Amino acid sequence: MDKINYMTADEAVKLIESGDHVYIQGSTSTPEVLVEALARRGHELHDVTLYSAFAVTKGVAPYCKPEFKDNFNVESFFVSNAVRQYIAEGYGSMIPRFLGEVPALFRDGTCRVDVALLNCSMPNEEGYVSFGVSADLATAAAECADRVIAQVNPHMPFSYGDPVIHVSQLSAIVEVDDPLIEVPTAVPTEKEIRIGNFIAEHIPDGATLQIGVGGIPNAVIRALENHKHLGLHTEAMTDGVLPLLEKGIIDNSEKMVMPGKSVASLALGSRRLYDYMNYNKDIVFKDVAWTNNPFIIAQNPKVMSINSCLEIDLTGQVCADSIGTKIFSSVGGQHDFVYGSSQSEGGKSFLAMLSTTNKGATKIKPILTPGAGVVTTRFQTNYIATEHGIVDLRGKNLAERAKLMISIAAPEFRDELSRAAAERFGYAFLRLK
Repeated sequence: MDKINYMTADEAVKLIESGDHVYIQGSTSTPEVLVEALARRGHELHDVTLYSAFAVTKGVAPYCKPEFKDNFNVESFFVSNAVRQYIAEGYGSMIPRFLGEVPALFRDGTCRVDVALLNCSMPNEEGYVSFGVSADLATAAAECADRVIAQVNPHMPFSYGDPVIHVSQLSAIVEVDDPLIEVPTAVPTEKEIRIGNFIAEHIPDGATLQIGVGGIPNAVIRALENHKHLGLHTEAMTDGVLPLLEKGIIDNSEKMVMPGKSVASLALGSRRLYDYMNYNKDIVFKDVAWTNNPFIIAQNPKVMSINSCLEIDLTGQVCADSIGTKIFSSVGGQHDFVYGSSQSEGGKSFLAMLSTTNKGATKIKPILTPGAGVVTTRFQTNYIATEHGIVDLRGKNLAERAKLMISIAAPEFRDELSRAAAERFGYAFLRLK
């Protein structure tokens, strides 16, 4: 290994120049030591574009300060906790794109990448490092960048698949001892457990799962412990799937795409998950352009896509990225897997949420909140679940959809929603029993 590539973080970020476009790795593996070093020289630079995406970080990104507004252009494909407030204040912005299509923006030069900042495992015997828990956009960014700067970190698991690079391809290597962010497993509430049970009843043995993040997806997982021969082809791997993997319930035996392997693009969870992944050849991490390709997803039979959302209107339009005009997150892979499951033989998609907000407002609405983004259109919605039940909108007309959506709304809002539906859809709604 060429020792000349080893340097301090402050030396490494000197490779970044004014006008550069810099990709910062996400998931739970943001290279915080490099990011902090970059922020320390912020006033030396100008017009440096910083790309980020889905990430769980220690806190607000150190470059998200008004004093750096002309030094760093903060642009994100997914609004995470690191940049959310800064973007809300108008200092940065979000680039809308399905997550699976972002790598193409890098590869065709629409979004130029000059530098990629990575958080990697220690080198193996052949001199390869893995960027472990985050293949997602990092694969394409490292491929396209002319400078790749990496932390090598004993806390990063070595995962197989796309997130592997030889140290000879690294422009700078910084040795760090920086534990990964751990995301505690969300313990489902009683209402979320009801939702999980509703969904699990519709999942057959031999299904291939895509499971989102949070209490409701974990409730679904808990309800699958009597299933058999499940497969995993997902965007995000979490602690929730570990019991199913360890018990052999997920054995990937009936998948058509990479049978026998659990496939993901990123991971976020506890140290237990990262240790389970480390040098585990039964788990393969892939570029998000591949994992989220609907036509690859659809090759698996019985794909079950399970995701959360923020609000839904009576016709089945789903908002999952914003609260009114305020961008809260982004589209992620929801659309990719909703569409992929619809093309899968025996596939189904499930969108789930509690029927009310923490403040008691209904999440099922006559129309979406003004400014809300439509992530999944009414032309794509399949199963919708709340703690009050589960309905299938596939093949239903607008009035029938309204009737079904009202049936799973919080009881105290059903009369109000029925009046709105009658006014909007007229006799087509009123004639329904």
